Amino acid sequence: MTMTPNAAQAADNPYERGPAPTTASIEAVRGPYAVSQTTVSSLSVTGFGGGTIHYPTTTADGTFGAVAISPGFTGTQSSIAWYGPRLASQGFVVFTIDTNTTLDQPDSRGRQLLAALDYLTQRSSVRSRIDSTRLGVMGHSMGGGGSLEAARSRPSLQAAIPLTGWNTDKTWPEIKTPTLLIGADGDSIAPVATHSEPFYQSLPATLDKAYLELNGADHFTPNTSDTTIAKYSISWLKRFIDNDARYEQFLCPLPRPSLAIEEYRGNCPHTS
Repeated sequence: MTMTPNAAQAADNPYERGPAPTTASIEAVRGPYAVSQTTVSSLSVTGFGGGTIHYPTTTADGTFGAVAISPGFTGTQSSIAWYGPRLASQGFVVFTIDTNTTLDQPDSRGRQLLAALDYLTQRSSVRSRIDSTRLGVMGHSMGGGGSLEAARSRPSLQAAIPLTGWNTDKTWPEIKTPTLLIGADGDSIAPVATHSEPFYQSLPATLDKAYLELNGADHFTPNTSDTTIAKYSISWLKRFIDNDARYEQFLCPLPRPSLAIEEYRGNCPHTS
């Protein structure tokens, strides 16, 4: 039997999901997958505050990777709600969570992200749709600091994306999870000079890592739909959770400064 190129590619990487990406497809408000959602009550879970699961409706493509996302200090899941359908429509199960209290610190938010992933893969109504070996974390502000905490605690995570992350701990040499740090040039709450940049610099030199600094942005830019954040988050999650090399083109060579990008640093080519 002669394998078609698509079949050969699928055999090389069984985790590829969806059509070949283009700049237009990763910048689109919605990807190729139809999405459903289900609400998880805080009363039905332990270790975090409940949330909303967004997932591709099809089961024809097999299982999907999954991502848990935490809001920031004083924030609720409404502040990160836009990530749910946008990322899920690209082929992920996405859990936007509430934290136990809106005042929880990064270390607590990290534990809650892991508790949310455990619920998602072990107890949730969509657990059969998820590949529990392909998981990632994201978070805004203290939730971003929490995503670093989660990655340090659980090295098996495949991707971490702190969004204008805040943490009193500035050094993360223990992290083994491919990490994309997204900062904002106008952030006065978690200034990049004292947060995202030292976080990035402290990550191991051998780690697949990148630092994206948004141009004309502030601490709360990640709370509303943003094409640049979505474009590079999707590419990072696809590249490292799905091991989908088709998305390498958007990460390497490194994106250049533009109206949207103040600065982008990283190591290329990626190895994972």
